[in-house]
Amino acid sequence: MRLLKIMALIAVCVLGTSLFLNAGPNQYGVADTRQITFENPMRIGDVLLPKGEYQVLHTMEGDNHIMVFKQLGKNKPVEARVKCQLVPLPAKAATTEKIYVMNASKERVLQALIFRGDTAKHVF
Repeated sequence: MRLLKIMALIAVCVLGTSLFLNAGPNQYGVADTRQITFENPMRIGDVLLPKGEYQVLHTMEGDNHIMVFKQLGKNKPVEARVKCQLVPLPAKAATTEKIYVMNASKERVLQALIFRGDTAKHVF
């Protein structure tokens, strides 16, 4: 019984360590999953996201970098998928930045995202 407890503890430690190591940047210098809050509605691609919190997933579809924005905490969450280009940064980003412009309809249109700790920015 004692051996079983020790083996279970070792397995939990190995799993925890692997999750911790995978949480960092991938080979492109960006984390695969992040969270971001938009204080105002934000147009991303052809979707106008309402203000709120979002999980951001960086995925690959062939050679294309895709960002998926999934709204958190809603029964019918809004989702947007947009192609991005990664632009290397000279050093790890010290802060998270949302770079946007205002369009003719006075909507914020996301142009780029920089996440703290990443070594590349996402340009849309």
